[in-house]
Amino acid sequence: MKNIKIIGFLGLLLFTVSCDDFLEEEPRDQQSVDQFFAEPGQAESAVNFLYQNGVPEMFLSQGVFRGSDAMYLQYLSGFFDNEFNGQERQVDLAQQLAISPTEIDRELNRIWQNLYQGISGANLAIANIPDTPGLSDDERNDLTAQASFFRAFAYFYLVRMFGDVPLIIQPVDGLDEVFVPRAPVSEVYAQIVADLNVATTAGSLPSGNMVENGFRITTETAQMLLSEVYLTMSGFPLSDDNYANSATAIRAVINSGDFSLVPHDLDGGGNVIPESSAYNKMRQAKTLANDYIYQIEYEAGIRSSPYPQWSFPASVSGSVGSAYANIQNAYGPRPALYDQYDQNLDLRVQEKQYFHTTFTTADNEEITFPVTPYIWLDEEPFFNSAQSSQNLRVYSYPEALLIAAEAIARSEGVTAEAVDYLTQVRARAYWTTDPETIRAGLAVLSVGDFVEEVWKERNRELIFDQKLWFDMVRTRLYPAGANGDVTFINLVGAQNTFGQTFQEKHLLLPISISEMQRNPELVQNPGY
Repeated sequence: MKNIKIIGFLGLLLFTVSCDDFLEEEPRDQQSVDQFFAEPGQAESAVNFLYQNGVPEMFLSQGVFRGSDAMYLQYLSGFFDNEFNGQERQVDLAQQLAISPTEIDRELNRIWQNLYQGISGANLAIANIPDTPGLSDDERNDLTAQASFFRAFAYFYLVRMFGDVPLIIQPVDGLDEVFVPRAPVSEVYAQIVADLNVATTAGSLPSGNMVENGFRITTETAQMLLSEVYLTMSGFPLSDDNYANSATAIRAVINSGDFSLVPHDLDGGGNVIPESSAYNKMRQAKTLANDYIYQIEYEAGIRSSPYPQWSFPASVSGSVGSAYANIQNAYGPRPALYDQYDQNLDLRVQEKQYFHTTFTTADNEEITFPVTPYIWLDEEPFFNSAQSSQNLRVYSYPEALLIAAEAIARSEGVTAEAVDYLTQVRARAYWTTDPETIRAGLAVLSVGDFVEEVWKERNRELIFDQKLWFDMVRTRLYPAGANGDVTFINLVGAQNTFGQTFQEKHLLLPISISEMQRNPELVQNPGY
């Protein structure tokens, strides 16, 4: 009989859910697996655990001053600032490209443990759901598909951050099954694809959006992840051409008809109403069914969203009347990133769209401050309750369109379909430009030039979805430019905005010294 053990670096704790409406965890670490997987509700609880652990923990693990673990990767790019980087030394070390396995041991260890905890929970679920009494075949398939998705998701983050990693796909009984060597990147990706093939098998998961599926993943959620996996495999370090596979997966999302771009509201003269633009609709809504392909759920009183705290700098905390004890600009775009937007034509960069720099007090005093995220400002909790239920977007329909544009262009050429997908995203931002003008300009580009236009839009559109660093690593290119005129140069050898030069070693994180000491089978990444 296997016992659920608390073992070293994996932190093999299984939590269960007792709240029907939200994923509230309750530990059950003293039960045997056979006892735990004794009836359908327990199997469902094992899967519910995965919605708040593993990759979700990258976004949930956070502090008002240090930001979230997902943000930490973006600090490596040099394009984001944190006004407490002097206090939060791990942030400064990332921006200065000076990280080491000892200097940021705690951060590296936390990320590694959280992702493997998600994997361990998925392993237990996948191994035991088939034998859980009382489940129908459809329920077994659905729960196994969800667990397979989250295991793939966790390994996808690990392999992009650390390269070769231990590949553990069975529940463990002892240290000899935990402390194993690193598996090659190619093997890890093969497992990721295998898991996502389980998740995307017809009938395993419901179709549609997460909102209409009780905030559980759908077939399209899994196809979305699979499309990004194939896109990433096509770039560095594998350079394994899977663009056609990426295109097939993402077309399944787009052609489902379950998703669409949020439109702007227009006034009688056909102009965008600023406070009712698509971007402000995203900001004001708790969730958006048709735009959010994968989202992390929050609920005030259980686990509230921390992101409103990062919508104003600390310097104005006494002036804006925040209900939060602490606020700060943990994710401020540096000028080199902010300048990648066309300052005149791109609505996203206009005041109180993606960002803001001013606030008018109750006394009608206008306060100015550095560029700070506006799209995370949830006004009621920020000014009153300090408890936000705003869900967090991780995968969106705009990203689906951009993946499709790139994958189709790479595998089939600059087709009308690829042009249309990129045009949709750009036309919403460049709303004063005739979409046909945008379309015509894109249609005549070479494949290489067209794909660069896709990358530019990814940097601008997905700035809050934590994609930039991973894009830099898979393309090995560094974006530079001003007022929307962006070029791409080799990443290795380029200087970031802090004057530090990217080296080959910076493309992967080091493994924490604590993990190296625990597992003698590990070998450190080169350069560390």
